[in-house]
Amino acid sequence: MNFVIFDDEKRSNFFPITLTRSTGDLRVGILKLRQRIISYLDLSETNVVISSDLEAVYKERHKTWKINEVKDEETLFVNSRIKIEKNSKKAILNLQKNECLVKDEIILAARCIPKKNKITSENLNNLFSDLKRIKNSDINCWEYLWDFIGENAEYIKRDFNDVFYDKDNYFETELGTTVINPYNVWIGDGTVMKPGVVIDATEGPVVIDENVTIMSNAVIIGPAYIGKGSTIKVGAKIYEGTSIGPVCKIGGEVEETIFQGYTNKQHDGFLGHSYLGEWINLGADTNNSDLKNNYGSVSIYFYPQTKKINSKCNFLGAIIGDHSKTGINSTINTGTVIGIGCSLFGADLLKNHIPSFNIGTGSKIVEYLLEEFLETAVLVKKRRNLKFSESEKELYSKIHKQVS
Repeated sequence: MNFVIFDDEKRSNFFPITLTRSTGDLRVGILKLRQRIISYLDLSETNVVISSDLEAVYKERHKTWKINEVKDEETLFVNSRIKIEKNSKKAILNLQKNECLVKDEIILAARCIPKKNKITSENLNNLFSDLKRIKNSDINCWEYLWDFIGENAEYIKRDFNDVFYDKDNYFETELGTTVINPYNVWIGDGTVMKPGVVIDATEGPVVIDENVTIMSNAVIIGPAYIGKGSTIKVGAKIYEGTSIGPVCKIGGEVEETIFQGYTNKQHDGFLGHSYLGEWINLGADTNNSDLKNNYGSVSIYFYPQTKKINSKCNFLGAIIGDHSKTGINSTINTGTVIGIGCSLFGADLLKNHIPSFNIGTGSKIVEYLLEEFLETAVLVKKRRNLKFSESEKELYSKIHKQVS
């Protein structure tokens, strides 16, 4: 049986983070959505259907994947937004040929023989139009980015039990390091923890992946995840519900926040209940608010409706797209959305929605010229010995044209 993980038309619900990545590559807990589906279904290869906009970048990055190519054989298609667990797994595997699993008109999974070998997420529904619909109201999908923030702590616990608990654990700590409830801690090979570090897994697991450096006097409170190759700076305070992807440098105070990866928040300053993409840099003493003074529900900009909607969250900080930057002493208001490729600075409060490719202060922003953005992006990736490729340039140029 072939398996394909597909993005559906709700990808825009997760803008600006999914402007530059598949929905399946959104991180919640320890894993990305795609990785969790692969783990639950025990898949040996990665086959995906994604937006045509992302195809060139993904084919360049993932040489062994089958991307937007399907075989003329019986195939199980699984929606990347599905909240995979035992019941949803069972429902998916119980599908018969020419059946699809549906909730509220959303196709969760489908089993059929594709009529064409080349397909993208834009025309995927045509493939499923004639299938018998099996309704299941007990299976849920991810709907909004802020759902990830609210459920991140719980998913760290799930992933720890499902994926990491029985893995080889390289539990070696320096003299002077304190680990509370060590049976709830997993430490990867090559990780270094300096004296004065405190790992507190009393309220939930702490997973510190391979080749991480935890500098002196940092405190990490579970549930929390620190990704491969990341650095936690001196005296950092990492609170529960935080997931830090690979190759990040994190300092200051962080609470219930998700970092996709390759992002720096090295200095003092508070970041809470937020979702950050990749290649972001927050300047020293950048702070955000994650709670309104009246303790009311936070309204936040929602791309599909091009306006603010009620998130129904009391705690909600910032959502920041790839390659955006803030200068020193920047202040970000509750429920602020910053698009991709922004460069923001000054004493003015950053608030509401700052569209992609803007540069300036909170009260005066102007278009960030594409040539200047690309020049900086090349330098940023070069610092990590990575190349800003031609397909990336094409993707960002297309997005810049759409928002200009």
